[in-house]
Amino acid sequence: MKKKITFFVCLMGIALLFPVCKPPMQTAIIQKSPTVSPILYSTLYQQYAAEYRALCFQAYNIADFRLNEATRRASARPMAIVLDIDETILDNIPYEAEAIKGNFGYPEGWAEWMEQANAEPLAGAVDFLNRAKGLGVECFYVSNRKEIFKEATIQNLNEKGFPFADEAHVILRSSSNEKQTRRNEIAKKYDIIMLIGDNLGDFDGIFEEVSAKERMDAVNSNSRFFGSHWIVLPNAVYGNWVDVLPGYNSKLKEPELSDSLKQHLKGFRK
Repeated sequence: MKKKITFFVCLMGIALLFPVCKPPMQTAIIQKSPTVSPILYSTLYQQYAAEYRALCFQAYNIADFRLNEATRRASARPMAIVLDIDETILDNIPYEAEAIKGNFGYPEGWAEWMEQANAEPLAGAVDFLNRAKGLGVECFYVSNRKEIFKEATIQNLNEKGFPFADEAHVILRSSSNEKQTRRNEIAKKYDIIMLIGDNLGDFDGIFEEVSAKERMDAVNSNSRFFGSHWIVLPNAVYGNWVDVLPGYNSKLKEPELSDSLKQHLKGFRK
């Protein structure tokens, strides 16, 4: 009996000297998660989701239907379609992906991306616009890319097969971001049968420089135009919708920005 007690005491001593270690997995669980970019999932969606590609096809299929309708009627002036470029006909999400990987943001790296002039077309865009050209409809590309990128933009559009990729039809930003003035100049000579874009400012000035609620109200009051005269492409990565989000502040960095935005999420529990 004495030997058993002595052996038990020895075991207890060893346990005290060499405590059992926690499994590595338990340690990993309590460690703080690394900061995740707020646009990671939306960027992956636009690069990999078949649903995103389907939405692009859907937008241009609807546009084609409206094109057929418009060209069957008579017009006193030549017909035109006005389009945005980025995330409307050209895919710039590789820039966003690079920014996430390199932990930088606009304008860093943007000039490098522009000068490559190698953005791919969105699904359905090239075929639709060449069909419009075949029906005698001109296409104007009204973009907020800066004028310094005009040559690279025209090169990119030409190499990807877009029609009307020239000085007269590629209209970039020289000063203000608003597009209504540029659209009004086109409307003086052309019957604009369709506007295509990924941002509400691509359609009308009523969506410019207003709050999130005002933008929503303007969409509701102009609902009849969507899918008829206005064709919207999906863009969950960037746009004016981000600038007016409740809690959004461009000066905040992660994780403070996420914390600020989370306060305005609409859940189901009180």
